[in-house]
Amino acid sequence: MDTLIIPSHPLPADFEALAAKACALLANTVSAATKRGYASDFFGDWKVWAENHNAPVLPAEPEWICLYLVDRSSTLKAATLARRLNAISYYHRQANCLLSPTHHPLVRETFKAIRREIGTKQKIKQALLTEDVRKIVACCPDSLAGKRDKALYLVSFAGMLRREDSASLTVEGLHFTSDGLVMTLDHGKTDQESRGREIAIVAGANSTTCPLGALRDWLDAAKISSGPVFRAVDQKGRVSPCGLHRDSIAYILKRAASRTGMNVAGIAGHSLRSGGITTAAGNGIPEYIIRRQSCHSPASRSFHRYIRLAERFQKNASSGLGL
Repeated sequence: MDTLIIPSHPLPADFEALAAKACALLANTVSAATKRGYASDFFGDWKVWAENHNAPVLPAEPEWICLYLVDRSSTLKAATLARRLNAISYYHRQANCLLSPTHHPLVRETFKAIRREIGTKQKIKQALLTEDVRKIVACCPDSLAGKRDKALYLVSFAGMLRREDSASLTVEGLHFTSDGLVMTLDHGKTDQESRGREIAIVAGANSTTCPLGALRDWLDAAKISSGPVFRAVDQKGRVSPCGLHRDSIAYILKRAASRTGMNVAGIAGHSLRSGGITTAAGNGIPEYIIRRQSCHSPASRSFHRYIRLAERFQKNASSGLGL
């Protein structure tokens, strides 16, 4: 379903082209990954539930959405329920419904009560700090896959990259200078605003953990001169022409962490990004400089959660009690 822009009066040909361009722009306000998530939530869950209960799917009715939320609240977290509501709202907008039933006061109050009952605290994954990254890198085997892993961990940690950013990084987006490395990211998380943003990384003080050296070593060993930077390597040492999938980064990281004897239960692909932010904050780097690297907004809740984790002992009220 496409968003339509239909003026009340007929338009000349040139204005029709502008209207078509405006429709195309509106279609890109949501990233492809978000659209896939919405489709899974709407068709794979809400539509199935509604049809099983003989409820209208689209347009939906507020009373049925409330019942759906109450039913799903026994197994789903508040954040997941919020995502389901966003998906339902998205498809109602795509169907040109004037008002999404998810905005109805009955639905809002029901969801508010559910949030209060089941809680909204998210499970925070372990942040990998500098010492953790050093241990993981030290245990990387001296193989082609090991060189890739080392470069992946160090670049993701220093750049405070999301999994999507690391997976979509290309050689064409790398620019080595005398001061360091500038990476142009051609991937946005929830929209296109961060496409084309640049992240700079300076050379490391230690040659064994220098992100730039590790990256050059991997590219040279794998003979990669164009296309995706981080790729799969099979057991025979053959390098795939395709880039890594973002979900595989967590598996690669967990496998490497397990070699050090670390507990990998709390480690995820996001652990390098959150660890880089937390470490920088703990070392006194100003927040605006960290946000410039991580591309967080000043109002980001997740960003300030990382800062609180870094400062919970450095800036602690109990230190002033004279105990």
